[in-house]
Amino acid sequence: MIIYIPTYVAFTCYLLAMLSLGWLGYLATKNLSDYILGGRSLNSFVTALAAGASDMSGWLMMGLPGSLFTKGLSEVWIAIGLAMGAWTNWRFIAARLRLYTEKYGNALTLPEYFSNRFEDKNNVLRVITALTVLIFFSVYCASGIVASARLFEHLLGMQYATALWVGAVATICYVFIGGFLAVSWTDTVQASLMFTALVITPLMVIHSNGGIIPSFDAIKILGIDHFNMVGNNTSWIAIVSLLAWGLGYFGQPHILARFMAAKSVQAIPAARRISITWMVLCLFGAMSIGFFGRAYFSIHPHFAATVQANPETIFIELTKLLFNPWITGVILAGILSAVMSTLSAQLLVCSSALTEDFYKMLLRKDASQRELVWVGRSMVLAVSAFAIWLASNPNSLVLNMVSYAWAGFGAAFGPVVILSLLWPRMTRSGALAGILVGAIVVIVWKQYEWLSLYEIVPGFILAMASIFIVSLLSPTPSASMRKTFEAVSREINRLQVARQ
Repeated sequence: MIIYIPTYVAFTCYLLAMLSLGWLGYLATKNLSDYILGGRSLNSFVTALAAGASDMSGWLMMGLPGSLFTKGLSEVWIAIGLAMGAWTNWRFIAARLRLYTEKYGNALTLPEYFSNRFEDKNNVLRVITALTVLIFFSVYCASGIVASARLFEHLLGMQYATALWVGAVATICYVFIGGFLAVSWTDTVQASLMFTALVITPLMVIHSNGGIIPSFDAIKILGIDHFNMVGNNTSWIAIVSLLAWGLGYFGQPHILARFMAAKSVQAIPAARRISITWMVLCLFGAMSIGFFGRAYFSIHPHFAATVQANPETIFIELTKLLFNPWITGVILAGILSAVMSTLSAQLLVCSSALTEDFYKMLLRKDASQRELVWVGRSMVLAVSAFAIWLASNPNSLVLNMVSYAWAGFGAAFGPVVILSLLWPRMTRSGALAGILVGAIVVIVWKQYEWLSLYEIVPGFILAMASIFIVSLLSPTPSASMRKTFEAVSREINRLQVARQ
């Protein structure tokens, strides 16, 4: 195991750096707003990379390369859908959500925003939203823990059960200590590491294959379908399902929280350009690892056993084979970065839902800021324990878990977020109907997998339809709701004119 000593050192230095940033975040955290949204103080660069890093979890470094390794270019549709969805979310949702959450009672969480936006006096909408967050984020957090366990299991030779705890504790510590500020600062570092790993590794793979042409030749031997974006087994339903991943962006609480935390609406356009550029390059790198990795293991079949058994380990195995232990430690820290950045954001959103939307609202309305911050930290531990339990199955696949949670949030919250920002006639009953219909359709559709169609598609469509129908059948929004909506719309229009 001497060969792993440099890798241990690199990982240790990385984790110590993250904990140090966590401690700085702790020193800067004075109240619940700081812990949950960083006091709305993030500049364009930090907002962009924090949104990107919290979005691109272990599925980018493990699930997507594994999918390209197995199925070839027919899986590229998922990247196209994600890029389109992310750009649309930044362009039409980010600035509006940042301004609306501030105007509607300075909302700190998505459930609180919905409650304030629709004047939810009895808090039913807020509670249902918070419960939906907890249900789907439990699965999402578990996927992150599985990804970190896979990393430590294959890199350091740990048993899965041990690796599970090591990866989880590494993330939990700095979220517990530093809250949103620490998570956002570390996301900036981690996004940079992820980018570096996703640029260097595919270039090294191509070089090891002898170049682009030999790589293509090696893949052709396996079958021409690996080059087809529309293969023999790729139906229009499969393409629609992959493109539909882009719909999920509109309802992801951990990504929307980054928009809410931006320093100002003026910071959004620059953040959008940075984030989308970073995202497209990272997606291209991840797909290249899977695609050209297929050629590498075709040329070197004696190394292929581990990847054939679990394609999601392809990035880890290529890094171990192609780089010396020091560089391996740094590059694989990029994988850990992807896992930690998203998992930390998810834990924080769950903590905020439990603290702000349950504890403060239902149990202790007069709780001090110090008390709420410590309750938030306690909720991080509670959610983590449940996610670890869900992730305890060693046969779990990261991409499968992520796709389910992604669909749940996209269908339950996406239509509500979009229409709450763009349609003044939307009502509280319509919002409640949209959340319930979206969540229920995803859960039921997932069980039966009708038509082999990704569950976000029927969930999103039916949720959107239910919002329109129920809102039109409900009494019109109050004068105060319409007044606030019009004021925010005027402000958004003024800012758009000023930028032209």
